[in-house]
Amino acid sequence: MDSTSQPQIDWFQEEASEQIKSGRFVAAERLNGRLAMLGFAIGLLTEALTGHGILSQFTFGVLGIN
Repeated sequence: MDSTSQPQIDWFQEEASEQIKSGRFVAAERLNGRLAMLGFAIGLLTEALTGHGILSQFTFGVLGIN
């Protein structure tokens, strides 16, 4: 590393620390987790209704492969 990149790294570390502490990061991660759980539940529900697994739904429905 050269001497000019160290101040940039320090600045980035400080900014990342500020965002984590601010709560925006926590809120974004909470939303991400909730959307992942919703997607998983929808996948399980669709599998229960159709009798096809997630992979077979993708290959048959999206790609049109029998």
